[in-house]
Amino acid sequence: MRASVLLMVALLAACRGSARPTAAPSPGSDRATLTRLITAQLERSASDWNRGDLDAFMSDYAPESTTTYVDGRRSRAGFDFIRGVYAPRFAPGATRDSLHFEEVEVRPLSATLALVTARYILQRESAITASGPFTLVMERRPEGWRILHDHSSRDPS
Repeated sequence: MRASVLLMVALLAACRGSARPTAAPSPGSDRATLTRLITAQLERSASDWNRGDLDAFMSDYAPESTTTYVDGRRSRAGFDFIRGVYAPRFAPGATRDSLHFEEVEVRPLSATLALVTARYILQRESAITASGPFTLVMERRPEGWRILHDHSSRDPS
C-alpha cells in the first residue's frame, strides 16, 4: 500500500503546467518558512473564494488531467472536473458561504513536494454550514506551489 502511494506521488510529481504565480521558497527553506508560505497561499485562496473569483481560486491547482480530487466517496482526475465541482458555487446568485482554513500543517516530502493537512470551515454569519479535514499534495514549480492531489472530507452533520 505504501509503495503504491509513493508511486502515485512520484507520478503526480512528473506533471507540469502553469497558473497564477506565487512565491516559491528557495531549496534551502526550512519547514517553518514553508508552512508560512503555504498558509499565506491558503489564506489568499480563501480570499479568492470569498470574493467569488473562481479563476483565482482554481489557480492553486495544477492545470492537468492528472490532478486528482477525492471528496470522501471517490477519486476523480482532471483540472476540468475539479473546476466543475466548484463552479456551481460561483454562479450568479449561488450561495457561497465564507471560507477559512484552520489547523494548517505542512510536511516537506522533498525539495519540490509537500504534504499539507488542514481543516476548511464554511460559515454563514456565525453559523458553520460545512467543515472538514483535507489533505493536499503540493508541488513547487517555477510559478509557485500547485495542488496535485486534494482529498477533502466533510465532518458528519
